[in-house]
Amino acid sequence: MALNTLNAEQLKAATASLGHNLVIASAGTGKTSTIVGRIAHLLYSGLDPKQILLLTFTNKAAGEMLARLERYFPKEIVSQIESGTFHAVCYRWLKARDSKVALKQPSELKTLFKSIYEEFAFSDYELQAFSALYLYELYSLYQNASIDTFDKWFLSSYPDHECFVDKYLLIIEKFEEEKREYGFVSFNDLLLNTIEFLNTENIYFEEILVDEYQDTNTLQGVLIDAMRPKSLFCVGDYDQSIYAFNGANIENISTFTTRYKDASLFSLITNYRSTASILELANRVIEHNPRIYPKQLKVGCDKQDVPPRLMIYNELFEQYHAISHAIWSSHVPHNDVAVIFRNNSSADGVEATLRELGIPCKRKGGTSFFDTKEVKFLLDVLSLYSNPKDMMAFLHIFEYAKGVGPAVAKEFFLSLVYLGEGNLIKGILDPSIKELPKKNPMTTNSLFEGDDSLTKDFKKSNHPLYSHQKADSDNMKFFEYIKEYYSQIQKEKSPSKIIAKLIKSPLYESIVELLSLQRSRLKNGEIEENRYTGARERILQKAMLLYELSKNYKEIDRFLNAMILGAGELSQGDGVNLLTVHASKGLEFMDVYVVDLMDGRFPNTKLMSRGGEIEEERRLFYVAVTRAKEKLNLSFATYDKVKKTEFKPSQFLFEAKMLKESDYSLGA
Repeated sequence: MALNTLNAEQLKAATASLGHNLVIASAGTGKTSTIVGRIAHLLYSGLDPKQILLLTFTNKAAGEMLARLERYFPKEIVSQIESGTFHAVCYRWLKARDSKVALKQPSELKTLFKSIYEEFAFSDYELQAFSALYLYELYSLYQNASIDTFDKWFLSSYPDHECFVDKYLLIIEKFEEEKREYGFVSFNDLLLNTIEFLNTENIYFEEILVDEYQDTNTLQGVLIDAMRPKSLFCVGDYDQSIYAFNGANIENISTFTTRYKDASLFSLITNYRSTASILELANRVIEHNPRIYPKQLKVGCDKQDVPPRLMIYNELFEQYHAISHAIWSSHVPHNDVAVIFRNNSSADGVEATLRELGIPCKRKGGTSFFDTKEVKFLLDVLSLYSNPKDMMAFLHIFEYAKGVGPAVAKEFFLSLVYLGEGNLIKGILDPSIKELPKKNPMTTNSLFEGDDSLTKDFKKSNHPLYSHQKADSDNMKFFEYIKEYYSQIQKEKSPSKIIAKLIKSPLYESIVELLSLQRSRLKNGEIEENRYTGARERILQKAMLLYELSKNYKEIDRFLNAMILGAGELSQGDGVNLLTVHASKGLEFMDVYVVDLMDGRFPNTKLMSRGGEIEEERRLFYVAVTRAKEKLNLSFATYDKVKKTEFKPSQFLFEAKMLKESDYSLGA
């Protein structure tokens, strides 16, 4: 029985009466076991599994919880429980209502947003308007964090931009119109659209369980309330709320007992992960933050207690070399070692020195594999093949054509759809209509008007797109690469074969060459040969990894869906874990190194100056140190010889009582 494995505090929470229940689950206290126990209790009590909704931070977490439940209940019972992330669950519901809904990645929607932004002029103003990408990010943050109108929310932070507000609103309005026209939705739209249809359609659950409740944002809070569950079971830890930069609202958890008058509060305080010394250090630091709900972690394991170690180095790279050598000489398996950092630049030195010693490592929390330009391009080409109506994929592909911006790329897209009588691929390969109209009926621009000054090379082609006013030898050469590739794969169904042909195509070679040159160009404009060779190698390695991933799929649509929704959860290889603090959350390791604990780096004063808070930085430190099960190593350097910068120790080292303030001059 699932409940037999719970301790007294876990069991009390798991068997609580239906209602509004908040469980404060501190680091390593068994929150997953408690959630599994709670669902088991509901099922043992006779609740229909279809009346249970489990919302988690990752789809992987939901899968692991359901897998545990299958130890106690038949799979056909467990499979009826609705589960997944907020976005995954909402996506399923929206897809069931409208199969044409197409989830687009932020980078793709930024391209669409920019194409609309470029239609507006801002040159008549003395003040510099926000760029398209920055305005998009602000709009996305607004959707997550506020229930006010955009202009009211925006002007509360940027009153000096009042002169631009009307244009900003017009851009946003047109952006939303174009998304609706093509069936595009963002991750925020998944939640917003679900909230909208919940007002008219009845989706009811007897109990909703929410994992990592401290990381929910305002929009997710509104969604939970819109579902009006009879019972709500939320599990989280305010001391691990570290996603404010992404819109997470700590007030969701801090005001739970005041928003729900009948709320019951439970605390899990027995830590089964870390030793006493590690927990004492974590408690000493986090107690400097305001206490929302009183708690004090206690030890639940009997491991040998190794006191946390502080390592001080004279120079930054000396620190990285020393840590790498310590890992090299350790007998701890590489997969059970983590180097945790606040800034991505900290990982570069460790990664380089680990490789010098031949130690494998995997980096998570910096630039995602799926966010690199070379991988995104491959997926866009495949997405367009799978769904010829995907204008965003087309725009993203054509941004690599010389002299083509989003607005012109959109004109090319509309042209090809017109030539193919609604079918883009047909418009590319075998256009039914043999000439472009003088004007695009979908726009007031005259970009379709023919140009009598076209070169003889253009007249050799009988494709009507060559008569487009913006067509030239460069972008039409790029178009021919696209045309050649799509003609090669018309009868191909295997994702791996489709990708293999793309990797070998002149189309992808042109991208590899362009990116390699960009990444190897020195400040004086010259190409550094070793950098160029290395850049090409890394780009092609990423392409081959995507090819290997595709071998597990027989259908291109299933492969693309897995890449879009699951990209952030895929792992690559074995080795030492190089993790940002955010990426380390929820994980645990035998041996943990928290590096660059210098004032300015951790806490990160640059991010704090942009609206961050010392309390959030302290929570980040708390998360980092509580990843350690047995050995915790804290390190900092006093000097950076490259930047000729001296460092002072992080204030958290003093709060942890690893350093005495009397030993350091903490003044300016």
